[in-house]
Amino acid sequence: MHGVIRTDEWLLEDYKQPIQLAKRVKDYFPNAEAEEIFAHLTKFGMTRSAISKVRVQQMLKADLWDITSMDYKELQHQWNGPETPIFIFPSDAANYRLHKEFNGKAGLTFKDKAFLFLSESNTKMEIKALLTHEYNHVCRLEKCNKPEKQYTLLDTIILEGMAEYAVFKRLGEEHTASYIGKYKDEVLHHFWTKYLLPEKGLQVNTNKYYRLLYGSHFYPKMLGYCVGEYLVRTYANKHGLSLKELFVVKSEDIAETKTVAPRD
Repeated sequence: MHGVIRTDEWLLEDYKQPIQLAKRVKDYFPNAEAEEIFAHLTKFGMTRSAISKVRVQQMLKADLWDITSMDYKELQHQWNGPETPIFIFPSDAANYRLHKEFNGKAGLTFKDKAFLFLSESNTKMEIKALLTHEYNHVCRLEKCNKPEKQYTLLDTIILEGMAEYAVFKRLGEEHTASYIGKYKDEVLHHFWTKYLLPEKGLQVNTNKYYRLLYGSHFYPKMLGYCVGEYLVRTYANKHGLSLKELFVVKSEDIAETKTVAPRD
């Protein structure tokens, strides 16, 4: 079963017990228990607690599933992307940062599936922006053909930067994440050479990897994401590459271009 899964039908039954949602997707995680899946999904923005039936009905009224389904088909066609299951679950209404900085939406992507955590108040363009970002990850992970376990800090910042560059190119700068455009390109170039280039080979699951990626512990906020978008945009502008053509370019090649290029 691929494409946008009708999780609205699940929610009508499981809205009082979000753990049941994790049990329903267990077949997509062959080596994990429902409790582990639930912990992982909630860590990235899914609701941790029961929601009201009213909220489920508001999500249905907002056409979240139909909007996502139509845009998924368009993206798949544009990018010649893989058939991928897309799951829509309610976002965590109690997560202050999620609502303040991301207007109650978040995503989580694996090579063979993607999750969108949405609020009933998300607009059509917000939904399209989130799907563009997450499905761009799916295409990059598939077409770049590098095992996720071998991903370095450089691979991740390019992955995230490519996804936000896709949102920018497809929907316009006003629909990119709030942190994109936060720093001037000259500053991003400085951040790249000072903080990230020396650590580009860092492996996942080290403390410094996450500090640099998200910009915590005195590093500039959302450091890896912002520099990643700068590197991808600079490379794409210099070589005249489309979003689809970027998928197969190695992270090391994209990062070699360090000249400043304005947003077009």
